[in-house]
Amino acid sequence: MAFAKTVLNWIGLIFVLSLTLLLIAIAVVYIIDRTQKKHAIRRNFPVIGHFRYWFEHLGEFFRQYFFTLDREEMPFNRAERSWVYRAAKNVSRTLAFGSTRSLSPTGTVMFLNDQFPTLEKDAVESQPILVGPYCRTPYLAKSFFNISGMSYGALSKVAVEALARGAGKAGCWINTGEGGLSPYHLAGGGDVVFQIGTAKYGVRNADGSLNDQKLKEVSSHQQVKMIELKLAQGAKPGKGGILPGRKVTEEIASIRGIPSGEASISPNGHPEIKNVGDLLDMINHIREVSGKPVGFKTVIGNDTFLYQLCEEIHQRGVESAPDFITIDSADGGSGAAPQPLFDYVGLTIQESLPMVLNVLQKQGLRDRIKVVCSGKMINPSGVAWALAMGADFALSARGFMFALGCIQALQCNKNTCPTGVTTHDKDLQKGLVVPDKAERVYHYHKNMVKAVGMIAHSCGVAEPRALKRHHVRIVTETGLSTPLDKIHPYQENSIPTKQL
Repeated sequence: MAFAKTVLNWIGLIFVLSLTLLLIAIAVVYIIDRTQKKHAIRRNFPVIGHFRYWFEHLGEFFRQYFFTLDREEMPFNRAERSWVYRAAKNVSRTLAFGSTRSLSPTGTVMFLNDQFPTLEKDAVESQPILVGPYCRTPYLAKSFFNISGMSYGALSKVAVEALARGAGKAGCWINTGEGGLSPYHLAGGGDVVFQIGTAKYGVRNADGSLNDQKLKEVSSHQQVKMIELKLAQGAKPGKGGILPGRKVTEEIASIRGIPSGEASISPNGHPEIKNVGDLLDMINHIREVSGKPVGFKTVIGNDTFLYQLCEEIHQRGVESAPDFITIDSADGGSGAAPQPLFDYVGLTIQESLPMVLNVLQKQGLRDRIKVVCSGKMINPSGVAWALAMGADFALSARGFMFALGCIQALQCNKNTCPTGVTTHDKDLQKGLVVPDKAERVYHYHKNMVKAVGMIAHSCGVAEPRALKRHHVRIVTETGLSTPLDKIHPYQENSIPTKQL
């Protein structure tokens, strides 16, 4: 009895002490809120005004899990993400009762099934494509679906390593992003595309110019198969990479060739590239130094640039052309970007991809220059559409992030990613187990290729790259569909053979 009374007394004492401390804390917050001059809500409604910011933060998660429908959320809805998760886990991807996808909105893509689909025994795998026939070491690219540029810095080292190991097993390439070549990109033993951004990270001099010796060292790696010169990316055309100082660790700084702990802000363009002539000069210089195929990545704003580029190539000769062009969509992603660029600048891949393909075809350069496309290519329908339009390869960044376990928490730029994908917090990185996630990357790639093949076989062709524009229809503003090859007609070469 005495023991129980003692316990109750202690509980009562702790309660009173806690209540006293709580009241003191509320009083302190009340005074701070009343006297501060930055936030009107807190000044007018001290203490309780803080709930407004808390609820605003919680709203991101409640909307995702409780209030939005499967097809509503942006940038990727629950239905899109769920397919990736199931594909990565290699579990059933069949559904019951009918699709929740509306087929009536303008722009809806529909693939046209053939009455005599390709039988499994007649199906074939897509053949490798040779990139860079005029360079010393051409690249025979095996997969039409690959991992888009994501730097070590924007992503954690465990995420990069898991991607690289998964890519090595899947037989696809991984793009380093503009942050330089790290040991984690090479960990899987697979193919690597080295990206050179506007800051030349990993191959730069102190003043930010290109260092040929460092470029030779990077390109000497047998795994580095191609080099991509980045002009722009979909999320921020006209703006360089942004890596907050809290994510610039000593290792990342060493790889990039910059001070640690300071924000890594790339120039918004290459200082030495002002026109298409400069662009071809840089491409040919990099190709000569490295011996590897070289192309560029950009977001398309208009076709004037494309015609100017083709004209310059015709004057110099086809060997001077970029070996590939990577087209990013205006709705592409990034770890950090200004909202005006996120929301309003650049053309989406639906408009820019056919524009590039048509110009290259009319200018007689389509066979010389391979076309790669990226931008929200996380589901089979998007990849199949890109191949039907005429792209040689499709890339995804965020799709592979979902395969790693990304939950679209939208904290990529805060170093607080709860799944360890985009954070350098070692405690949070523990949640990402490399061997397990590498398997998920492999399964996501395998099941993507399989699903795109399933669409192709339904359309009556033997493999995905046999899909053409006439296999697709697009819903118009009338509510009825029209063939894709009428919206974007096939082009004929308009350049005389003697000029090629």
